[in-house]
Amino acid sequence: MQDTIDRPYHHGDLRRAVIETAMGMLHEDKGWQFTLREVARRAGVSHAAPYKHFSDKAALLAEMALVGFDKLRQALTSAKRRRWKSLRDEFFAAARAYVRFGTTNPALYRLMFSADAGKAAEVHLNERALAAFAVLTELLERGQAEGYLRKRDVRGQAAACWAQIHGLTMLTIDGLLLPAKVGPKPLDAALITLLEGVEN
Repeated sequence: MQDTIDRPYHHGDLRRAVIETAMGMLHEDKGWQFTLREVARRAGVSHAAPYKHFSDKAALLAEMALVGFDKLRQALTSAKRRRWKSLRDEFFAAARAYVRFGTTNPALYRLMFSADAGKAAEVHLNERALAAFAVLTELLERGQAEGYLRKRDVRGQAAACWAQIHGLTMLTIDGLLLPAKVGPKPLDAALITLLEGVEN
């Protein structure tokens, strides 16, 4: 009899079993080259079972990407819950939480921004992905309302912040923020420069 770790399926919970199995494989393999057939075998269900909830592999990957955005939102929200002395401290905490999420979950983070997870608009305009982005826009809107940040189109500010933090996350994942090239503590230095660009 196979171990329950290899066969996590429980009656009535097929969708969750398929997602959790695929997430485990993503973490172990550091990629998503697996097939739905392999996921089904690991989940302990028939080869056809995943198709009851996912039309194809891209649909499963899209759901996994959305799970990633759920987790990212949780990480950002958790960082914001602390009572920080200033919005600057809160901004740095959220940015570091973002980078930490990506570096702790590199394969999942890459999947969240991969074309393999389906059409970008379908994933990134999904309310779950937008909820993660809203943590940033809310912080920027509050900073503007309090007079701490320059009054600009908040979407433009959010795009600039997201682009830089995403880039920093990818460079950190790939081990390319080399002190010999960009100086000591490059992440902190880059975040300070970013915030100074939107501060009053």
